[in-house]
Amino acid sequence: MSGPTLSGPTRRSLIVGGLAAAGAVVVSVPSWATPTVGRGRLPYPFTLGVASGDPAPDSVVLWTRLAPEPLAEDGLGGMPSRVVPVHWQLAEDERFRRVVRQGTVTARPEAAHSVHVEPQGLQPGREYFYRFRVGDHVSPTGRTVTAPAPHAQVAALTMAFVSCAQYEHGYFTAYRRLAEDEPDLILHLGDYLYEYAKDTYVAPGGNVRDHAGPETVTLANYRQRHAQYKTDADLQTAHATAPFVVVFDDHEVENNWADEVPEQPDPNFLARRAAAFQAYYENMPLRRSSIPRGIDMQIYRRIGWGRLATFHMLDTRQYRADQACGDGWRRDCAERLDPTRSITGAEQEAWLLDGLARSRGTWNIIGQQVFFSQRDRLAGPQGEHSMDAWDGYVASRERILRGWTRVGARNPVVLTGDVHTHWASEIKADFDDPDSATLGVELVTTSITSGGDGSDTTSSGEKIKALNPHIKFFNNQRGYVRARITPEELRADFRVLPYVTRPDAPVTTRASFVVEEGRPGLHAV
Repeated sequence: MSGPTLSGPTRRSLIVGGLAAAGAVVVSVPSWATPTVGRGRLPYPFTLGVASGDPAPDSVVLWTRLAPEPLAEDGLGGMPSRVVPVHWQLAEDERFRRVVRQGTVTARPEAAHSVHVEPQGLQPGREYFYRFRVGDHVSPTGRTVTAPAPHAQVAALTMAFVSCAQYEHGYFTAYRRLAEDEPDLILHLGDYLYEYAKDTYVAPGGNVRDHAGPETVTLANYRQRHAQYKTDADLQTAHATAPFVVVFDDHEVENNWADEVPEQPDPNFLARRAAAFQAYYENMPLRRSSIPRGIDMQIYRRIGWGRLATFHMLDTRQYRADQACGDGWRRDCAERLDPTRSITGAEQEAWLLDGLARSRGTWNIIGQQVFFSQRDRLAGPQGEHSMDAWDGYVASRERILRGWTRVGARNPVVLTGDVHTHWASEIKADFDDPDSATLGVELVTTSITSGGDGSDTTSSGEKIKALNPHIKFFNNQRGYVRARITPEELRADFRVLPYVTRPDAPVTTRASFVVEEGRPGLHAV
């Protein structure tokens, strides 16, 4: 089993009943009485919803942030400059008749009145419900799960992974459809938000919503932008449905940054990066181990799921060398082949290979940001490649592939975002030789909204697919990937929406692939 599962109507009440929408409440315990508008010292503060994340066998992170006025320009959400006590509960049932943990934490102005609770001593592989209270105001209810015990034999896990949600380019319906698929785990692989001022990054056909505030540069800017995204009811629904495991890519700071190098010269970039990291932590369900220290933030980490899977979450921004040959797509770029270049840095590379060697999971799932497989878009011996992806760091990719072969990594699967399109690829020992050994697979999710409505295919995508025979699938619509993992196979469903420029689009499965245990490769089903 993937963990205890509520019956359809009960579990779906979190989605269809709108409990994740701002202002919704669940009340059954007298001491958590129904809030009345106008009562208490604060206006309703839970406009950003609730979230959970980073499940372990005995704990999970519970998150909220108080913001009666979420779009306040100072980034403080309309909160007073004082500490506020926040009460929390964790229960085995959604009516909170069986509360197993509860307490009070302090929301502080220096942390934008965000709250991160890490209840300990929970049961492994268990479903829980949680909520918060400030004065008479009660938050929406969230559902979460703990990971199975390390040696548990897990029958199945349903999970999903997403990336690239540009608020202006469309409605976040894909998040709601994802929630309706009832996953027990959601990976967000980056570009949770975008930094641009209104009308700077315009989708084909125009933007349907506007960013509030200027381009994000200061801490106040980033706090305001995170708050605007979190007010979206569809995103709140996804967060209230299952725990997220998040990593950032570039747009959480700025486009295509690399370690301490901004996209364009900027003497204030490190201050901007520090501000972006602080706001990211404040607005995500991350553990204390990820609290930023100035310009540094620990986000590469592992999540175990019993004996079924190990999730290795990477950071391909903080430690990378600057993009080769001036970034972009480049032909005949010798710099990208430099053996000293790395996209992960030496320490993270060693951490990954050590984790692959030690993993006891049937599946080793590497959650990361940018295209891993070779993606050549020009015929000929030199080709043309993206310098921001692993193609710009060829030696780094080869070291990892040699390493996972050397340690005998079991069933490696790379999950990727960033490119706003669906792809499925086999990872080859030699990408230029289609007959070389297949070492694993890469599954790439399209965007939630970035790029607007999209289309089933494009001529450029089909050309890349034809030039790269290890690439088995391409699609240019918006959506996400749903995966069901068992000890015998991993099935990936590429979910697509016909449009995002209008709300409430339906979702369908455009293609499905199965990876069999012990047999690396993609099988269309």
